[in-house]
Order: sequence, then C-alpha cells, then structure tokens
Amino acid sequence: MSFNIALTGLSAVNQQLNTIGNNIANSGTVGFKSSRTDFGSLYAESQAMGVEVTGTTQSISQGGALTTTNRSLDLAISGGGFFVTRASNGDVSYTRAGVFGTDKDSFLTNSLGQRLQGYPADATGNLQTGTVSDLQLKSGGLPAKATDALSFVANLDANQEVPAVGFDPLVADSYNSTYTTKLFDSQGKEHTLTQYFVKDAAPLDNSWTAHYFVDGNDLGTPAKLAFDTSGSLTTPLGPALTATLGTDVATLNIQLDYTGTSQYGSEFSVTGNRATGYAAGEQTGMSVEKDGRVYATYSNGERLLQGQVVLASFVNAEGLKNISGTAWTETAASGAAMLGAPGVGQYGSLASGALESSNVDLTQQLVGLMEGQRNYQANTQVISTNKELTQVLFNAI
Repeated sequence: MSFNIALTGLSAVNQQLNTIGNNIANSGTVGFKSSRTDFGSLYAESQAMGVEVTGTTQSISQGGALTTTNRSLDLAISGGGFFVTRASNGDVSYTRAGVFGTDKDSFLTNSLGQRLQGYPADATGNLQTGTVSDLQLKSGGLPAKATDALSFVANLDANQEVPAVGFDPLVADSYNSTYTTKLFDSQGKEHTLTQYFVKDAAPLDNSWTAHYFVDGNDLGTPAKLAFDTSGSLTTPLGPALTATLGTDVATLNIQLDYTGTSQYGSEFSVTGNRATGYAAGEQTGMSVEKDGRVYATYSNGERLLQGQVVLASFVNAEGLKNISGTAWTETAASGAAMLGAPGVGQYGSLASGALESSNVDLTQQLVGLMEGQRNYQANTQVISTNKELTQVLFNAI
C-alpha cells in the first residue's frame, strides 16, 4: 500500500514541478498570471490512499508591475479590467497583455492578429458609445477646416478713458485695446481677425464697442459689449461675423463667444483665445489617453478621435477559462462580461507606453521548487524503503 501511496505523491509533485517550471519560464511574459497546483488527500472510507491534484489555480486578480516602453501602442491597465479582443472567427477573449499594433487595414491588433475592441468614432470624431466593434485607425491626411467659431476671454480695463477722437484703426488714440487672432478659410489658408475695443461715452456706462477687421478690411458690423455694475458681461454670446475672402474660397461665418470676459479695474489682458479651423495636415502618429480614447495626430498640430478602448470586468474573474497564460474566455462561473470605459468605476485607467509585467514572484517559485524537489526525494525514499522491506521479507521466506 505504501508503494502506491508514494506513487501518487510522485505524480502529484511532478505536476507541481511542471506548474512551477511554467511559471519560471514565463516570468518575462507580458501579462502572464502565475499558477498554483492544489493538492487533495485520497481516502477509501477511513483508509489513506495518498494524494491527488485537485486543480490548478491561476492568480488572475493579482496584477504585475508596470514597465515603461515609450511605445504608443503598448498599453497597461492600472487597476481592474481586461482588454477585449476578437479573433477572425468571431471568438472573443480577454487579456491583460497590452502589446498592440496595426495590421494592413489599420485595425488595432495583438501579435495573434486578434482585433482590439472599443467604441468607434465617426468621420468627424464623434464617439459612438452605443456600439462595440473592432478599433480601426483612419488613414490619410486631415483636410483643412474653415474657422466657424471664436471663443474669446479678456478683461477690459474699467479705468480706461473714453477716446477723445472717433475710431480709426490707423490712429492708436482712437481705441483702448486691440487683439489679433489667426483664422483659416475653407482651403486652409491663413487670415487674421483684429478686434478693436473702444470704451463708450456716457450715458452708455459700462459699455464698449468692438470693431472687427479681417486682413485689414472692415467687416462693417461693430458690436456692443455691455457689463453690469459688478463687471460681468451681460450678453456673453457675441455677433456672428461674415467675411468674404474672394471667389476661390467659401465665405467665412464666425460665431463669437465672449463668455468669461469682464470689465475690472486692471490692465487689458486676454486669457482665452480659441478659434476653430486649421490647415490641412498629414498623419504623424497616434496617442492613447488614460481614459482609452485613441487619437491620430497630424502635422498641423491637430488630432482626431479614432475611438475608445473598452475594458471588461467580471463578477468572478477567477471563474474565467484559461486558454493561455495571458488570455481567458468567459464561463458560467465567471458571469457575462461587463464592458465600460477605462477610469470609470471598477475599470482601471490606461497607461500608454507601458506594459504589465508577469506577476510571477521568482523568489517564491524557487522556494516552491526546492520544496517540490524535497517532497519528490521523500516519496522516492518511501518507494526505496518499501522495496528493501519487501526484499527482506522475500529473503526471510
């Protein structure tokens, strides 16, 4: 009987050593989760029969250290969640290994060709959060966009005096302050919008007149900026300007917004000057934000949203089915995947240019290796001793 018990011990320890050896071999594998061999006693009623392997447990919930790679498509999850990937046959798997690249069709894929899943964006960069699909980058350059809005925030000095002469852009004493903003037409050519601010005379207290010139040409549509007694602008939405730049480009229609502009007793200053529009640009790269939003970057300094990476979480992550050391599929025990954006609730944020290392603790594995070796030798000694005793018995007979 002791011979058979020792054999079960050898078999169980051999499986344990296989698990430890696999852990050590994958200590450098990105996103790898270490495993542990679980043992259970064998009994026939009250008779001890040895040991068996009851299963192998993988430390799915234990994260590895994040290491910097400075590669934009290397992604690591700082917190909970799994990347969602889809194979060409439609099979969906979940992983923490964030080594991604692009294929010939500009889809984001891992080394196995599985496509990263997320919320797509339309041609204008609007996120489609109601749909989860393969994330694909839009190739080609970014066409020019005409300026159609200007958000301008400034402080007009309440201490200024009313100019003594009528407004003339060529006479500095005829206005109190001026500011110039760059604009773009429908072909991406640059133009300038110059605003001249003139303090109004009584009885128009706390009132200013703004004059607008594009490329030095008067638009002929001055506007009033009125402030209350506390210095706040009473009508933040400014005028809609129309500028004809020639027959070869479309007419510029620009909506001004002065929200935040004030009239205090301090010098004229501009704290916000953001105009829409840009020149055409060529794609120069891409970036991934910590909330999973993927942007293509262009030579004109602009960027366009391409989509957003989604993460999956499970009620019982330990119930996932292991299909490799770095990928899993859902089961009845794990529950259905719950998808969400990185950084929201239980989903961790993304770190671009970083990878999650294996969570293998080499020190712990080497200690386990020595313990397994000792157990193996002990079971071997039992068999050897049993053999010697059997031989003694045979000799006695």
